[in-house]
Amino acid sequence: MQRRRFLTSAAALAAAPAFIPNLRAASPNEKVRHAAFGAGGQAFGDLSSFAQSPHFELVAVADVDTAAFEAIKAKWPQAKFYQDWRELLEKESDKIDSVSVSTPDHMHGPMGAAALSAGKHLYGQKPLTQNLRECRFITELARSKGVMTQMGIQISSSFTERFAVRLVQDGVVGKIKEVHTFSAKQWGDPEPVPQREDPVPATLNWDKWLAAAAARPFLNGYYHPGNWRKRRDFGTGTLGDMGCHMFSGWMRALALTSPITVKSTGPAPGPHNWAINGRVEYLFPGTAYTADKEVKVTWTDGNSRPPQEVADLVGGKLPGEGSLYIGTEGALLCGHMSRPLIYPLEKGKGYKFPTLEPRDHYVEFLDCVRQGGAKPSANFDYAGPLTEAVLLGCLSSIFPQQSLQWDAAKLTFKNLPEANAFVGRSYRPGWEIPGLSS
Repeated sequence: MQRRRFLTSAAALAAAPAFIPNLRAASPNEKVRHAAFGAGGQAFGDLSSFAQSPHFELVAVADVDTAAFEAIKAKWPQAKFYQDWRELLEKESDKIDSVSVSTPDHMHGPMGAAALSAGKHLYGQKPLTQNLRECRFITELARSKGVMTQMGIQISSSFTERFAVRLVQDGVVGKIKEVHTFSAKQWGDPEPVPQREDPVPATLNWDKWLAAAAARPFLNGYYHPGNWRKRRDFGTGTLGDMGCHMFSGWMRALALTSPITVKSTGPAPGPHNWAINGRVEYLFPGTAYTADKEVKVTWTDGNSRPPQEVADLVGGKLPGEGSLYIGTEGALLCGHMSRPLIYPLEKGKGYKFPTLEPRDHYVEFLDCVRQGGAKPSANFDYAGPLTEAVLLGCLSSIFPQQSLQWDAAKLTFKNLPEANAFVGRSYRPGWEIPGLSS
């Protein structure tokens, strides 16, 4: 398929009316015909989770590394396989209802926008996109197309997070004064890029892996398959990797919207790699669940941890990852994927556990596609602002020790014009997103 032809057709789709006459409204008993952008790692895990539903049918898969096809072929031999996701979308569009995007972060936006423009329901892995402008674009595009969407923050459907939300909103620890969220992961690299070039594996199309990013030499093990999260052109560091999971609990519990300010007090990233041991301070407008008119949330990662006086509120020690809500009447410790603990512990003994209906994040998306009506719990109207908050933290690390004043409506910083250059990105010629200004 000629790249120009793809871009021309994509532009036409993006300009189409919000109502799509041929958007398939499947009956509750029909199969959801699905295509996957990405085959290995998280992509294979996503497909295996979708397959828990008897209504799931895998039609086609695209991945730039054909080595990733082997496991999928063994499980879904009837699927069609492509090395170019644009070719898949062109040839299989009339045979699919939904698409999942499970690739390195830098292609979440372009792939998601193309799928939405084609009128497909979209399951997009976190973060929704790699930059703020793309995130706002596909959030609004999904809304205009009237399709079902879900971001891959499956933990938000777990009992543990939903229980934590209930505890906070029930006021078990009073109104929330501040929140600390922390991860011991270190998706960064303080070292310079190695000055060498390695042979490209026979199964990998390196040019298509780079896609919208600028061309550069292949370095074995440095980008593909596992270390791209550390690189600024491809990933979003520890905050981008874990933030969408871990911000979800307190953003939903406190009904937060966009932050007013964001400030990084950790190390700055290098020109090519994200930093480690980050610390970002957010200030959000207060809500009915907060103690004041504004509420502070602090993110730390790697060896950077909340201060000891914070840990002392919950026995002196914090888990490797989690969130701590400090309330007017106690504290709530939510270890990542662990049951919340109320402090002081005696306070929690009298709390009656709620009954929460089980919810499967993947099956929920498929059921919404089949049945219509209610949206999935992590639809893009929720996941878009959540991702924007995460990406603001990533961006702030480029300007350490500066409090950035954010105008969410205009997607601009009020007090530091040079930061606005990082709200979007430039695209390698031929890979621009139709309808999105750079």
